[in-house]
Amino acid sequence: MVRHNNQLPDNLPQLQNLVKRDPQSYKDDFLQQYNHFLNTLEIFKLSPDKESKSLDELVMFLAQVAQCYPEDLKLFPQQLVDLLRTHSTTLCKEMRNSFCRALILLRNKNLISPLDLLELFFQLLRCPDKELRKFLENHIITDIKNMNSKQKDMKLNATLQNFMYSMIKDSNPRAAKMSLDIMMELYKKNIWNDAKTVNVIATVGCFSKITKVLVASLKFFLGTDEDDESSGSESDDNEPDLKAAVMANRVSKKTKKRTKQLENVKKLYKKSQNKKKKAPNFNFSAIHLINNPQGMAEDLFKQLQDGNERFEVKLLHLDVISRLIGIHDLFIFSFYPYVTRFLQPHQRQVTRILQFAAQASHELIPPEIVEPINKTIANNFVTERNSSDVMAIGLNAIREVCQRCPLSMNEDLLRDLVLYKSYKDKSVVMAARSLIALYREQMPDLLHKKDRGRPTEASVEIKSKKYGEVKAAELIPGAEALVKEAKKVKNDDADDDSSDESDSDDSDGSDDGSWVDVSHSENEVVGSDIDESEGSEEETNEVDEKEAAMELASTKIFTDADFKKIETELLKRKVTNSKSKKRKAEPAQPQEKSEVVRLKDIEMIYKKRRTDKEARIESIKKGREGREKFGYKDGRQNIHCSKTNREKEKNKNFGMVRNKARGKIKKSFRDKQMALRKHLIQQKKMK
Repeated sequence: MVRHNNQLPDNLPQLQNLVKRDPQSYKDDFLQQYNHFLNTLEIFKLSPDKESKSLDELVMFLAQVAQCYPEDLKLFPQQLVDLLRTHSTTLCKEMRNSFCRALILLRNKNLISPLDLLELFFQLLRCPDKELRKFLENHIITDIKNMNSKQKDMKLNATLQNFMYSMIKDSNPRAAKMSLDIMMELYKKNIWNDAKTVNVIATVGCFSKITKVLVASLKFFLGTDEDDESSGSESDDNEPDLKAAVMANRVSKKTKKRTKQLENVKKLYKKSQNKKKKAPNFNFSAIHLINNPQGMAEDLFKQLQDGNERFEVKLLHLDVISRLIGIHDLFIFSFYPYVTRFLQPHQRQVTRILQFAAQASHELIPPEIVEPINKTIANNFVTERNSSDVMAIGLNAIREVCQRCPLSMNEDLLRDLVLYKSYKDKSVVMAARSLIALYREQMPDLLHKKDRGRPTEASVEIKSKKYGEVKAAELIPGAEALVKEAKKVKNDDADDDSSDESDSDDSDGSDDGSWVDVSHSENEVVGSDIDESEGSEEETNEVDEKEAAMELASTKIFTDADFKKIETELLKRKVTNSKSKKRKAEPAQPQEKSEVVRLKDIEMIYKKRRTDKEARIESIKKGREGREKFGYKDGRQNIHCSKTNREKEKNKNFGMVRNKARGKIKKSFRDKQMALRKHLIQQKKMK
């Protein structure tokens, strides 16, 4: 191999390539560059705020060939670490980025321990360099993800979590916010999805004095993307108008700037459409991993009352507290009077506050605590002095509260609200009917008899639960359908066997056609037994079916087909009149409450939705089907024959027939005289 020693000191990329191919042959050249690095480094330490391109090139060269001379470069990673720790904030921006990239190269070659490097990078998050902080954040997340890809390193994770615990408390807001972002991103990627990570964010992040850290921590427990600043109830006012942009670009002068603007509008429109199609993702697993939800909710409520944050931050506090109360069935009685103060139609974001009031309701809260909320909503929203939309929202909010705490509604208030089922506005009517449907399934005794609906098998035995009462089901409701089907199959098989036996008896000729004497007293006894035992027999059958269903549920694994039969049976019970059959049925199971109250359930207003142009045209064409063709009826046998002049004039431009139409008007003698005089004067002028 031919060597060009005279050029190598000035050509580091070429030397790097040669060293990687043959390290031993070029070791002297390498040592020469390493000594040059040490001298340059000492000079650089005298003025670290200035850029040194030669040092930059030497550092990257040594990082690239470090695996070739591990013994000689044993102290090289620590030299860079010490330099960054000592002069982290005073270093030149370019030099600091270069040193960090060199350390990442050494980390990829396992020449520096991950713990030392990650601790250094966490400290560098304090630097006032946004690009560097973002670069370090991506590397930290990727590095921790790679370390836990095959098997989780619990010891390393615990050490890093403890270090990040202290970083979130850091007085530097940039470092604290970035450390929190890293922890939340690792949680979302299912790398640090343990209770320790969640409780660090709960105990430190949610009570931080730095507003950005506080807001990000609260949004973490709400399952909301912290980068998405727009709320879920935001209207489509900010959606780009693609049609208007295309039309403006078509009629205006074609320039590169306008073409680029049109492309940007198309991208934004496509992004907004994809966002609409994307299903909402609710992830509340983090809120379940909190060790002390009662203490956290009380501390958050105290922080809300004592704090002086802006209104949006207060709403985040209310949201997290209400979800903690609803999911963990907590008791914070002072929360409800606090929320009640904001239940006014003119209050900003009032629908969200109604949502929080419903989320914080559950069956274990004493009804007298939640009842004032229903009364306040009814007095402030469900009144005829408000618009129909406000009334509908109020009724929907009361329904959501009562769905989670049915005992919070008293009979007088419910019957007053039910009267709105005949209101003039459709949205109010539908909201009132939804409230009636809720109490038909849970507490029909509170409703007037005419509002309970026709009794069905499912509703005949519904009993209102008392405060704290729990009803445990003894068997799967509707499992009797499987028992009936099994009996039916068994009876069909028995009928087939009996028919075969009767055929064989007839063939033997055992029946001689003689009469059988039956006494009158015996007949009476049989008839009386039937009348007396009819009710008891049905009750016995019912008990037998129930016991058979319980035994079947404990001995058999139900298939999808079995569950479909059970669902069919439950639907039959809901629509079958209870008076049509004498047997009693299991009551309908109340609808399970969800962990979160959807805002659209409160804002659900029944209105005639506006359709697009294509849908309107389609409905118009559908309405014309089976109808005579509209138009002028002139009685012609053939529509393709010629038309009269009068018909043709209807399609002509008005300017063409204006003079003719005016000429048909009869003129007076004076008008004719003036017209003749005018004509004679014009003729005289022409001569």
